[in-house]
Amino acid sequence: MIHLKLTIAYDGTGLVGWQRQATGTSVQGLLEDALAPIAGGPVAVAGAGRTDAGVHALAQVASVTIPRQVTARAVVQSANMYLPPAVRLTAADEVDPAFHARFTAVAKRYRYRLWNSRVLNPFERSYAWHVPWPPLDLAAMNDAAARLIGTHDFAAFKGAGTDVDTSVRTIFASAVTETCEPDGGRLLTYEVRGDGFLRHMVRSIAGTLVEVGRGRRPIHSIDELLTVRDRAAVGRTAPAHGLFLVAVEYK
Repeated sequence: MIHLKLTIAYDGTGLVGWQRQATGTSVQGLLEDALAPIAGGPVAVAGAGRTDAGVHALAQVASVTIPRQVTARAVVQSANMYLPPAVRLTAADEVDPAFHARFTAVAKRYRYRLWNSRVLNPFERSYAWHVPWPPLDLAAMNDAAARLIGTHDFAAFKGAGTDVDTSVRTIFASAVTETCEPDGGRLLTYEVRGDGFLRHMVRSIAGTLVEVGRGRRPIHSIDELLTVRDRAAVGRTAPAHGLFLVAVEYK
């Protein structure tokens, strides 16, 4: 028997998200099916978080117990033989049985990508939200993003149907950067790191920051959103395909 921490990268295009569902192809379902041959039967994989349909991951983390004497290297090689090219098991590390991908995580980092130019690079159509010109105000977006740092009640930014005991979360870092692409495109990247995130929280923040960047919402409105707890007061939920789970951190 071996207890493993798995690191998975995936292109969420066409997938129903991380969690196995009654219909549609999920990352969890693909991974459990791919691990079954080396495990000698069905296994249950626990993920660090439930990314939504269309959301991507550079380093999602999961935990699993394989009830056979195998090596972590063999698990990676075997699983990738059965996984589709859009999903890769990039690493497997033996861990203590007490390790749980979700409950022992201390922080997560997400990235949201915005393509801010008249024409969308066709190679970015599945990985960035096209926000056409005029140019977004980067300084205003950064001022607004910085106001999210700290411990706040993010109830206004949670999606419908979110079932949690509390909507209070702590954000450690929140900033927007700009990259000028060779084809003349302008890529804005919102990076946020926190101790946990509510369903649709990052996408709701991204949509709100875009409104600030367009001049449709004042910077100080972010402070009000953290107190009113009203989802209707927040900007639109940004499309799923611009969101990436970048990393999950553990002690």
